[in-house]
Amino acid sequence: LSSKTAPVSAGKKTIRTMDTTSHNFTWQTFEFGDIGSSVLYDVAIIDENNIWAVGEIKIRDSSINGYSTYNAVHWDGVKWELKRIAFYTICGQTDTSYYPAKTVIAFSKDEIWICGGGRQVAHLANGIQVKNICMPFSMIINKLWGSSSNDLYAVGNGGNIAHWDGVSWKKIESGTELDIFSVTGSINRNSSQIILGYAGSWQTGSSSVIAIDPRVPKVDKKYNKTYLLESGAIIKDRKYYFGGDGIYTSYKVEEEYRLLEGQPNIFTHSIFAEGYNDVYASRSFGMISHYNGQSWEHNTQVNVNGNTPKYKKVFSKRNTIAAVGFVSNPNGVNINAVITIGKRN
Repeated sequence: LSSKTAPVSAGKKTIRTMDTTSHNFTWQTFEFGDIGSSVLYDVAIIDENNIWAVGEIKIRDSSINGYSTYNAVHWDGVKWELKRIAFYTICGQTDTSYYPAKTVIAFSKDEIWICGGGRQVAHLANGIQVKNICMPFSMIINKLWGSSSNDLYAVGNGGNIAHWDGVSWKKIESGTELDIFSVTGSINRNSSQIILGYAGSWQTGSSSVIAIDPRVPKVDKKYNKTYLLESGAIIKDRKYYFGGDGIYTSYKVEEEYRLLEGQPNIFTHSIFAEGYNDVYASRSFGMISHYNGQSWEHNTQVNVNGNTPKYKKVFSKRNTIAAVGFVSNPNGVNINAVITIGKRN
């Protein structure tokens, strides 16, 4: 008897590497303000022809003060237009004023929300201010994040957190008195959410990452750090980036964060991620950094009239990136608001 043994074929394993995005951007920088100090704190991109940035911009004129103040600026694809968002001087009364705006979030052209730094949120539809909503408690708002206009989180100084469900604002006890600089969230694989607030102390150089349970909502856990964090980004609840005294990463929020090596030794004020291969960081000294899935590139060419921008916030949508902040003169005095737009080639 004879037998034949079938030849054994070594299995081939295909390893798929991550696609990379392009580092090739064309940059353009715009300045606003011509008297005193002006600044932009936040930016939202609806599309490349519909961008909102908020802050405080002073324009010289012949009024009794010698200038007028604006708290927003809008890009329509052709030009920037200065805007005034009215906030109640005192909630419950009719008098209004144009207080500096601290944060903006846009879900569509008809769903734009802007906070005036106090406890008021203005709703805009297609650029027109529709209404103002006052919180029933005192709060200085720093940033907004939400999944929709019926699911908004606001964070602010003194550990304040609040949630808007489309009907009313409710306060969330944070268990900290640290100022909460920013808030981010992500839709998880099981369609639930994860929301993180980033609190810290400039005096001690320490921080706390605050995990919010959106089902209640309430603060679930806090993760204290011995270094300062000001912002963060969540990618599909599978990877986390944290910006502050460096850029840190983790695959679980409860684990230790790994400091990325080889990064410029300057502070990261804001970090934003569209995906694993498209991460942006805005930093001091006019730097905008981009990770394309394989490497980091640091753009330090975005300078304004010889002055160095300090970018407070970075945001991107598809192939458009925007970073906002201010430029300082050689003495470190804040002089003009600045927005830098990058278009991926």
